[in-house]
Amino acid sequence: MQSSAVFSASPSLPLLKPGRLSLRHPVTASSNLSVSPPNVVSVPPLPRRSWRLASSDSPLRAWSGLPSVSSPSLDTNRFKTAATAVPEEGEGSGKMTKVLELGLLFAMWYLFNIYFNIYNKQVLKALHAPMTVTLVQFAVGSVLITFMWALNLYKRPKISAAQLAAILPLAVVHTLGNLFTNMSLGKVSVSFTHTIKAMEPFFSVVLSAMFLGEVPTPWVIGSIIPIVGGVALASVTEVSFNWAGFLSAMASNLTNQSRNVLSKKVMVKKDDSLDNITLFSIITLMSLFLMAPVTFFSEGIKFTPSYIQSAGVNVQQIYTKSLIAALCFHAYQQVSYMILARVSPVTHSVGNCVKRVVVIVSSVIFFKTPVSPVNAFGTGIALAGVFLYSRVKRIKPKPKTA
Repeated sequence: MQSSAVFSASPSLPLLKPGRLSLRHPVTASSNLSVSPPNVVSVPPLPRRSWRLASSDSPLRAWSGLPSVSSPSLDTNRFKTAATAVPEEGEGSGKMTKVLELGLLFAMWYLFNIYFNIYNKQVLKALHAPMTVTLVQFAVGSVLITFMWALNLYKRPKISAAQLAAILPLAVVHTLGNLFTNMSLGKVSVSFTHTIKAMEPFFSVVLSAMFLGEVPTPWVIGSIIPIVGGVALASVTEVSFNWAGFLSAMASNLTNQSRNVLSKKVMVKKDDSLDNITLFSIITLMSLFLMAPVTFFSEGIKFTPSYIQSAGVNVQQIYTKSLIAALCFHAYQQVSYMILARVSPVTHSVGNCVKRVVVIVSSVIFFKTPVSPVNAFGTGIALAGVFLYSRVKRIKPKPKTA
């Protein structure tokens, strides 16, 4: 009985004093202790004495006397949350990779264009044969295209006779556009040629209105005014001005924009085998066959070592610079089409405007071209007009309400 009194006093362990606990009278089954002590020393009070070590958001869960039933689901939810967060990080790195890749393409576009204009100008200045130089550029590009298709670096297209007939007008104006550009570069400075070529939007608007029925918006017309005014101001103050170079650059604008209008007017059926790069490759090959007979009948064969030596020019330098110019010519146009496949036409047009500025500035620095303040101001106005045109081109006219 005394032992029973000790155990029933309280469930609290601190009240048990070791000195009062006697083991000389062990509790046996015959004792009158009831079976109810499990109800006295019971588990339910324990949850009220539980301690929380952390919040439910923490990996450390609340500690209590009873095991948590919801812990597996909490762990599963945490696992799912962590698993869905990984692709977002991957998508961010993927976007950054695309941005860096696009920036590299723009840098290559500008760099190839700068080297083409510098080396091409040096060749044309030493060898007064713009047709021969143009033919060499088409020939080098055709060799590169042939190797690209032969080595399966790019898919060789299957072109029908109807498609070739539709591409032929594009090849004609493409050939004329590059020929007139080389004729202009042989007569005037690189900076002046590209200043005149800044009038391409003017010809684009006029030809689109004449043949496509596209009425320009007032914003587009407003952007054309500074382009024409700036080119006129730069032409009046240009030191190297002559009519042959000026008219050749204007003819280049006309033919290049005619190519763009024809590509819309004569819609070539687009399929997997005829993308922009493939179309450019076919046009380059056709331009070679179109240019070869005209060059041989008009200029003759002027790219032989004997003729170059008779002109008092270093043969090795001409060949090297011609090859570099031709490679850069083909490379910058290929990269241009690669950029166009990744960005909108408006963004590509803005990039082309910036490219023209870079080419003008680099050529002025390299060739030490004398530029007066008025000439620089006119060139700046024209280029600003081109930039404005590329921005307002996206503005659509409001539909007329009945």
